[in-house]
Amino acid sequence: MLALLPRLRRFAYGLTGSIDEGDDLVQATCERAIRSIDTWQAGTRLDSWMYRIARNQFLNQIRANKVRGQRLEVASIDHYTYVDGARAMEAQLTLEAVRGLAARLPEEQRSILLLVCVEGLSYKEVSEVLDIPMGTVTSRLARARATLKDGLDGPAAPEEKTSGSLPE
Repeated sequence: MLALLPRLRRFAYGLTGSIDEGDDLVQATCERAIRSIDTWQAGTRLDSWMYRIARNQFLNQIRANKVRGQRLEVASIDHYTYVDGARAMEAQLTLEAVRGLAARLPEEQRSILLLVCVEGLSYKEVSEVLDIPMGTVTSRLARARATLKDGLDGPAAPEEKTSGSLPE
């Protein structure tokens, strides 16, 4: 379980968008896993089981926030103190744009995007972790990627008519 913590933390941060909330999610995930270790089947992938627990914990927190209301996060000044030139600034702006766009994705798309693109799981592994068909993984990932691309590049311009007729 200890060897999985860096990957689990990265996944939790991607889900929550906050280091502090991500760490809280990892802690809650580990607590749940330890309490429920008897439900883990020996010979199956521990990482898949832990990702599933983390995702379920996250969904439970979203539901709880809807009942209790959203809380505001304190901004950190450290985030803005390390700009080193135009290239670093552009990279930082792009990263923030991607994070913002990913945070607005529906949870089912964001989870798949994180598991495939950040954690490196195969489509089949994600299908098993989330207990959904592989075709669903593929379509949700494609929609997530398209949304990110459109958000970064702007939506693609509609194709103009190529026939010889004049526009009306």
